Amino acid sequence: MNEILTDIDQWREEGQAIALATVVQTWGSSPRPAGAKMALTAVGDISGSVSGGCVEGAVIEAGQEVLQTGQPQLLHFGVADETAWEVGLACGGTIEVFVQRLDTAVTALLHQLIHENKAGTAFTIIRGPGLGKSFAVARDGRTAGSLGDDLDKRALAAAPTIKQSQRLALTDAVEVFVDAIRPAPTLVMVGGVHIAIALASMAKTLGYHTIVIDPRRAFGSDARFPHADQLITAWPDKAFGQIELTGGTAVALLTHDPKIDDPALKIVLNSPAFYIGALGSRKTHAKRRQRLEKMGFDEAAIACIHAPIGLDIGARSPEEIALSILAEIVLKSGKSKMQNRKI
Repeated sequence: MNEILTDIDQWREEGQAIALATVVQTWGSSPRPAGAKMALTAVGDISGSVSGGCVEGAVIEAGQEVLQTGQPQLLHFGVADETAWEVGLACGGTIEVFVQRLDTAVTALLHQLIHENKAGTAFTIIRGPGLGKSFAVARDGRTAGSLGDDLDKRALAAAPTIKQSQRLALTDAVEVFVDAIRPAPTLVMVGGVHIAIALASMAKTLGYHTIVIDPRRAFGSDARFPHADQLITAWPDKAFGQIELTGGTAVALLTHDPKIDDPALKIVLNSPAFYIGALGSRKTHAKRRQRLEKMGFDEAAIACIHAPIGLDIGARSPEEIALSILAEIVLKSGKSKMQNRKI
């Protein structure tokens, strides 16, 4: 959703009618997951993608019809292996795409949630009475749109249990597609060193919310980090008081200075952060381990630290080291998601 919001905002300011296409289910091969979106206007403007190739062309045609008639459509595409490449699939597969007029109230709330980096859930009826109606609820209680009083109550009850975008039967007669809006993962960098400049930029490209902490104003300055989402010029004990550490948080300690890194470790090792990495050689980390043991941390806690930080890709320059760190974070994030699915 995030990638099409800028275009949607512009089109709305221009007064254009907008259709929204959403991948609601996939079977077999598909380059875009459930929840992927494409927006389009009556004059032919397009933003986002639901697959590519001929499938996308058919979705655009359906979107034009929806804008003319106001009647939503659920599209089904089945593709054999031998023709898959022609329609944007890696190999044979099936996708279903729901096309509707954009619900401006629901979209406005989702836009707010994404901007605030907060969680919420949107429900759209894709089968049954009220086809195309949408309802969104933020985790903090804000709502927009409506499916109907009884269905809204059912959606509100279901929202806290939704962890990923999916189809859901609210009743025997009504099926919805549920968009799960979740906060972007956060990368906290302790130390405004040159590695952090590159790392913050790369992480933004992957959709991370980036925070840089450094009490030294020469390092933690707006001039060095104009691309970071948040810059905190304070010592770790005060800085982390301004940050919510969650299971979607990664922390990279980059100062190589125990006066800054150790207080930060004391905080993050007691947090649910999914990744903790610290810059330094094996010799440096051995000394770090000794200091942490004196603080009372056991072997299991210390073992959570990725040190030396980053995957071993032979990195030498700050940019290469940043790449190795981000690669390790992505690898750890993927493993964490797989573990959560098994629980």
